[in-house]
Amino acid sequence: MSKVSVLVVDDAPFIRDLIKKGLRSHFPGIRIEDAVNGRKAQQMLDRDSFDLILCDWEMPEMSGLELLTWCRAQEKLKTTPFIMVTSRGDKENVVQAIQSGVSDFIGKPFSNEQLTTKVRKALGRAGKLGALAASAPARPTNTGMANDSLAALTGGKAEVVKPAAASVASPAPGFASPAPGFAAPLVQPAAAKPTAASGGRGQGQLRLASGTLACVIKALSLKEGLLVVKRGETLPQVLESAVLDLEQGEGGEVARLNGYLHAVAALEPKPDSEWLQLTFRFVDRDPQKLDYLSRLIARGTAQRHFVPGA
Repeated sequence: MSKVSVLVVDDAPFIRDLIKKGLRSHFPGIRIEDAVNGRKAQQMLDRDSFDLILCDWEMPEMSGLELLTWCRAQEKLKTTPFIMVTSRGDKENVVQAIQSGVSDFIGKPFSNEQLTTKVRKALGRAGKLGALAASAPARPTNTGMANDSLAALTGGKAEVVKPAAASVASPAPGFASPAPGFAAPLVQPAAAKPTAASGGRGQGQLRLASGTLACVIKALSLKEGLLVVKRGETLPQVLESAVLDLEQGEGGEVARLNGYLHAVAALEPKPDSEWLQLTFRFVDRDPQKLDYLSRLIARGTAQRHFVPGA
């Protein structure tokens, strides 16, 4: 029996590697190829066959939606499962993707369990799951704590605010509902405010697979952001993927930035610090997002002298 093949399309190397690692750990023997954008994926699909496509939405040269539209116009790709892996979850974009023939969604940020569940479902519908089921390992037990040194530092606590359910269109018959954690468009009205103190400069929310943290941005560059969050019961994990929704003043916009947690530390110099400082490393390569991030920096978004409780 030939190997099941998957094409992963995303302009961010970190996201591509995250998906590939998650799939290989759960589906030994699976063949995975990747592409940096829709144009490159189009070339690969022209010369090779794939059983599943996992694709980002926002990419340079050719977007995920453009690639999806092209695929559904090709005879050999009309029924190939196509999963959109994206932080776009507003009603308009969901409807647009459904009308273009998307098979399912995975919302950024996502957990390994969310990823593998969607992949199993898609391959099962395509009749390809049998080639993987026999060799799939037992799912490891999740202790909820990936780094014992971080647990000792913070007491294993971080405040988690559960995200409100997104309002999306009802899925078409046979279409799976989008995964939790969907975001709004790259730039949207500030009506979707953080659950903590809102309306101020440099405030936003960090969306993780486990929930949403209200945060303050202490520093911001094209490479990364320095965030402050209050400690609660669930600790953010180093290398965990996330989406930063950054609010811009009264009646302003919300920037949606993809990335991962590069570092987690106690903000205060004591073992029972109530606040954590997170280094959030950006992974987007989209020129539009980089330009928007540059404008955020120029506006003086960060609260450099933020003092918790002040």
